[in-house]
Formats: sequence, structure tokens, C-alpha cells
Amino acid sequence: MPAHDLDLLIDAARKAGDVARGFVGKTAQRWDKPDNAGPVTEADLAVNDLLHETLIGARPDYGWLSEETEDSTARLDRERVFIVDPIDGTRSFVEGSNTWAHSIAVAEAGVVTAAVVYLPMRDKLYAASLDGGATLNAVPIRADGEDQIARMTVLAARPTMAVKHWRGAVSPTFQRTYRPSLAYRLALVAEGRFDGMLTLRPTWEWDIAAGTLIVTEAGGGASDRLAAPLRFNNADPRTDGVVAGSAHAHAALTSALA
Repeated sequence: MPAHDLDLLIDAARKAGDVARGFVGKTAQRWDKPDNAGPVTEADLAVNDLLHETLIGARPDYGWLSEETEDSTARLDRERVFIVDPIDGTRSFVEGSNTWAHSIAVAEAGVVTAAVVYLPMRDKLYAASLDGGATLNAVPIRADGEDQIARMTVLAARPTMAVKHWRGAVSPTFQRTYRPSLAYRLALVAEGRFDGMLTLRPTWEWDIAAGTLIVTEAGGGASDRLAAPLRFNNADPRTDGVVAGSAHAHAALTSALA
């Protein structure tokens, strides 16, 4: 990993925040994506353009994978690739919430090496580099949590509680809560505010690439729903869900899933 990739991501995230905040309080033009893929706004596209210009301008040899750019197989031939969600939590952005985030990562040979999740409206910048630890606003963070499922608080959507997903066909006993942005859920786990998070649906790489490195560099664990290691920049940029938590919580949750 080039020494300054993380610095580049941090700078780009803050610039993206400036662009996105310019749309706050206004009625941003909005469209619905085909196949019920969710909304997109002119703010998403403006942030995407800014990030592409900033990041590819600085690293023209890197590939590009973004929620708001038509995918190209050219990225598969690149040694390193940017994986970007310009605004993770677009519905929250449209509704005027402050829990949407910019999610930006660099992956090399399938492994994320630098990552930023930035919440502009809260000025919370989570960052990590491979083997370099994780921080929130430049202060080190740690993914600490309970080791007993019954004592855990876990970020998850209601459908994950269905008994069909759990061993013994018994609903888990953890306390469930929710945040719309997957990137923010992962960051909150890395910060130690929640024991774990999980989603069992196929999950786009741009939603989780940055957040999973931040969790693991904070001492936690992250995998797909079957406890398999996560790899990025795949031809089909989706993972088989994601489970993350403190080291103990991650092990307990993956063991409990059917």
C-alpha cells in the first residue's frame, strides 16, 4: 500500500462532506433505481464525481468500483482498486437524518488496505490502514464487547431474527437495534458502542469494504455469514452477507447462525 493512501482517503472524504452538505436543507432531485435498488439523488452523483476526480486524479493506475458508476471489468485487471459508496444511507440523507456516511476504501489483491467512513453531519471520521490500527477523529478505538449472546446489543434488521437463520430454529436472545447505513453500523462496532452487527442478505462491497477493515483494525472480527474471510474486487461485487463484532461477539454470532 502506498504510504499516503489513507491520507488521500481522509482528504477526499472531507471534500465529499463539503459537497454533500451543500445539498442539505434543499430538495435534491431524486430518482429510483431499476429493480428496486433504492433511491439516488443528485447529491450522490455530485459526491461520486468529486471522489472520482480526487482519487483517480491522484492514483490513475487504480481501478474504480462505486455504487454510482456503471461497473467495468477493467478494475479486475488492476493491482489496486478504490471501492466507494458516495453516500451510504441515501434514504437517511433524503429524510434529513445525520447518520448517512461516505464510505471509501482501497483494496489490493482482494484485501482492504486503507479505509475511511465519514459522517459529515456529525463530523465523525473513522479511519484505518492495514496493520495500522483504527481511529475515530485521530483517536484510537477498540471493538470491545460481550462474549455471551444474551448480553449483547447487535445492529441488525428485523428479518435477521427469523428462526430459520439460527441453529436449533430458535431466535437469538440479543438485544436488537438498527441504523440504516451499513458503513456506520460497522464503524459503531469498531468504536465499541455495540457488540456486533450482521446482515444476511447479499451485500454490495461498497457498503462494507471500508467498515470491515475499521472493525478488524480495532481488534474485532468480520466475515461473511458463513464465517468465511471477506475478499473484495470480485467480478460479482457482492458478499454472502456480513457479520462483524468484537472478537468474542463475532465468534459467538457466526457459531449461532444456521
